[in-house]
Amino acid sequence: MGFSSLLDIIGSTLIGGMLLLILFRLNDASAENTYNNSGELTSQQNISTVVQILETDFRKIGFCKDWNKIPNPTQAIILADSNKIKFLTDVEADGNVDTMYYYIGSTNEILTTPNPRDRYLYRVVNGELPVKVNLGITEFSLLYFDVISDTLSFPITVPGAIQSMQINVAVENVDAYDNEYSSVFWRQIRLAAQNLNNR
Repeated sequence: MGFSSLLDIIGSTLIGGMLLLILFRLNDASAENTYNNSGELTSQQNISTVVQILETDFRKIGFCKDWNKIPNPTQAIILADSNKIKFLTDVEADGNVDTMYYYIGSTNEILTTPNPRDRYLYRVVNGELPVKVNLGITEFSLLYFDVISDTLSFPITVPGAIQSMQINVAVENVDAYDNEYSSVFWRQIRLAAQNLNNR
């Protein structure tokens, strides 16, 4: 075995090592893309579910099949805060007035996911046990506007002044690749329940 054969072996080892390193990097990038895309899809599905529930419930603020049971729409909203709201509605459209309460939980109540910011959004009907609407929510905030579209400041002492509201929801995937969480944001600007306009 001569000197040129030794150089050939060293050269092929270096080239093979570089190719192997490139292959490992491609594999890692592929795994990261798959993980991130999967997390993004989950976040999109979670926010879609939350949005459908919120829009359905919030558009029915002050609604009752028997309108005589909520004759004054200005009394439909009982509590309005930056991250919670309680209002009168008819959940089953059966003519009975129900009380619905939405609020967001704290970040330290979910210890089973790696995401330190995710929390539950709770939905309570008629004082029953809270139902967790979704996991992965990092923001649920509300702004309220009066009849001339001025922002109402907190604390809102006269909920009857609310004419429309803005809902902000952010969802992150509960797990991340390399500590990067994909985030999805949704904002409903000037949502006005039809019954709030009946004044």
